[in-house]
Amino acid sequence: MSTKQWSLTRLLSRFWYLLLCLLLVFFLGWYLYLVQPAGDGKRVYGLTVPKGAGFVQVARDLERQGIVRSALHFRLVGRLKGLDRRMQPGDYRLNSAMTPVEILEKMASGVSDARKFVVPEGYSIYQLAELLEKQGLFGGKEFLAVCKDKQVLQHFDLGAKSVEGYLFPGTYLIGFQLDVRGLVMEMVREFRHRITSLQGQLDQSGLSLHQVVTLASMVEKEAVVADEKPLIASVFRNRLKIGMPLQSDPTAIYGVRAFGGTVTRQDLKRKSPYNTYHVRGLPPGPIGNPGIEAITAVLQPARTDYLYFVARKDGTHQFSRTLQEHNQGVRQFLKKGKKR
Repeated sequence: MSTKQWSLTRLLSRFWYLLLCLLLVFFLGWYLYLVQPAGDGKRVYGLTVPKGAGFVQVARDLERQGIVRSALHFRLVGRLKGLDRRMQPGDYRLNSAMTPVEILEKMASGVSDARKFVVPEGYSIYQLAELLEKQGLFGGKEFLAVCKDKQVLQHFDLGAKSVEGYLFPGTYLIGFQLDVRGLVMEMVREFRHRITSLQGQLDQSGLSLHQVVTLASMVEKEAVVADEKPLIASVFRNRLKIGMPLQSDPTAIYGVRAFGGTVTRQDLKRKSPYNTYHVRGLPPGPIGNPGIEAITAVLQPARTDYLYFVARKDGTHQFSRTLQEHNQGVRQFLKKGKKR
């Protein structure tokens, strides 16, 4: 090989070596750029990934919201890390200070940032409104407005003035895309789903669904011990059969305050269409949202001839057949001037 050829070969070697170094630096810089966060964290976004959502669409959404620098780069990082196919449906609170890898790992974990909201058995719409506002989820007035919205009532064909009684107790996840209307409708749908299995018993009960739910709401408010729900239900149904006023204490304060176990004589005298000390038969609607046990208790009450019950100090009740027996229990367990 001549000196000239050797020099040319050496020059070409140096050129390719330099080009390779430049490419390595470029790809290293490009990769480091990919894994850097898009900002300082001031931009926060609640991402909802529904079932069946495509990774490409999610990447575009994150770019549009300023959470990642580039949808294309985000997809490449996902492919390089093997996380693009591990995305789980859920609600994720993201911010612009998170790296693409952190975002991808969070979506792959499936650990949702949706807020949990627990609907206790027996709570009225007024108590739920207060609870939602206290937890900072929705405004109480907004919630009550939806509960009485005619379009919502017509959608479920409830034939009532509100959804009271039809919000099924349980735990609900409030995602970023769920508004107060969606929450109310989800609760009613859950009620419809749960009541389906009891349709046969409902048809044989001789009561309408609204009557059953109304009675169940009273049973739920009165009962402390779950085993007593069929007994309490039997008292109410026995009274209905003979046309005897139901005289349920929680009905006297519905819409005024939460039932805490005691009512005053003034409460019992309050004029209200729900106060069963003044109206015969059932009140116009439920006074709370009963659970499945209370509903079942109304459909399958205990077979008794009880007409009265009074609360003992341990939360259980004494059940009586006659007024004389009942009055003895009242004197034994209750303070003068109050009734439980």
